[in-house]
Amino acid sequence: MTAIYLRSMIDFRSDTVTLPTPAMLAFMQEAPIGDDVFGEDPSINALEAKTAGLFGMEAGLFCPSGTMTNQLAIKTHTQAGDEVICEELSHIYQYEGGGIASNSGCSVKLLQGNRGRITAGQVLAAINPEDVHKPISKLVSLENTCNRGGGACYNFSEIEAIQKVAKSNGLGLHLDGARIFNAIVHKKEDPQQYGKVFDSISICLSKGLGAPVGSVLIGAAPFIKKARRWRKVFGGGMRQAGSLAAAGIYALDNHIDRLKEDHTKALEIKNALLKKDFVKEIFEVETNIVIAHIEGKYNAPELVKALKEKNILAIAMAPALIRFVLHLDITDDMLANTIATIDKL
Repeated sequence: MTAIYLRSMIDFRSDTVTLPTPAMLAFMQEAPIGDDVFGEDPSINALEAKTAGLFGMEAGLFCPSGTMTNQLAIKTHTQAGDEVICEELSHIYQYEGGGIASNSGCSVKLLQGNRGRITAGQVLAAINPEDVHKPISKLVSLENTCNRGGGACYNFSEIEAIQKVAKSNGLGLHLDGARIFNAIVHKKEDPQQYGKVFDSISICLSKGLGAPVGSVLIGAAPFIKKARRWRKVFGGGMRQAGSLAAAGIYALDNHIDRLKEDHTKALEIKNALLKKDFVKEIFEVETNIVIAHIEGKYNAPELVKALKEKNILAIAMAPALIRFVLHLDITDDMLANTIATIDKL
């Protein structure tokens, strides 16, 4: 799969940097379009139904970003003064601009988990008692895979245990599934499993799946109807956006199984880094994200700078942490070039 133009840099900063493949672009150009705010864009309607159907859920809502689908889910599940329970590395807390507070008026209870993953026992202990002094625990949000956890995946049995705790205590359960298909492919799971336990799921199309933009929020039909109203309030109606939705349809049809290639390449990056004495530790690599702890000859920003001088882009997530994210635009030649460069550092 070749990008529609040649890059001057090898870009590992994120899997959001992918370009539409020629086949995806051709599919987008042929897409029928209409006005989505009137519910008349056939490509958006098809994407929403397709995504919901994959997970065995009733309805979907196409949005510009995963941040919007997450924030719409929180807004729809909660009322001002409620509390959201999540792991401290969660995207909804770390990277969504304080949206839980500003959009929904909710507080957050942060749990310290294992690379972004929490347990049913932690959730149970975090639920507030009936007490006028405390916010009402209303929603549990999980992230699978976890970005800041290095693409870590939940064991599905733990998700089921968390769902039982949430349901028995009257809490909703949301999944930030920005990279859910990476987890599904790695664990050899079925999307329908997720539809049976979560009340809502946010699915990003513009990461490993390679679409240029867009995410879909899925859930029960009444939930999505309410979320659609909040999307209007958030300014998320995109009118004639069927071409973007078509990219998502193409991605779901053609780019899920190939995520295995990204996972394999991530392991090759990990193995190259492990040979270097300035790499103290690397998070377990399960999917397409490699996070390494750097110390000694370089710190993380210095290593990022050294790689950039060789036309390789990565991200310093912290003074001692560097991140590489594999995606469909990283060719075999790019990977070999990167490994050769790391070998010489």
